[in-house]
Amino acid sequence: MAALDLLGRRWTMRIVWELSQGPAGFRELQRRCERMSSSVLSTRLEELAQARLVTPRDDGYHLTPLGEELVGALRPLGDWSRRWAAAGGA
Repeated sequence: MAALDLLGRRWTMRIVWELSQGPAGFRELQRRCERMSSSVLSTRLEELAQARLVTPRDDGYHLTPLGEELVGALRPLGDWSRRWAAAGGA
């Protein structure tokens, strides 16, 4: 339930998805997530770092191996959601 609580917070999945595309600095993440305030981004990055899903490095924020594993675990859900949308579910 703790994982679902974390992942269900506004913008958390978007940050994970953006970092799955490659590392990004704070300003770059904020640019990619155009409506996110800097305070929310800072809070979400801190939460994701505490959960050991994201780590800051000199060249920006990266997914940790555990964060990359999360992205892999979510792929079947993404596949299902595309089938659901194609069937008129969305």
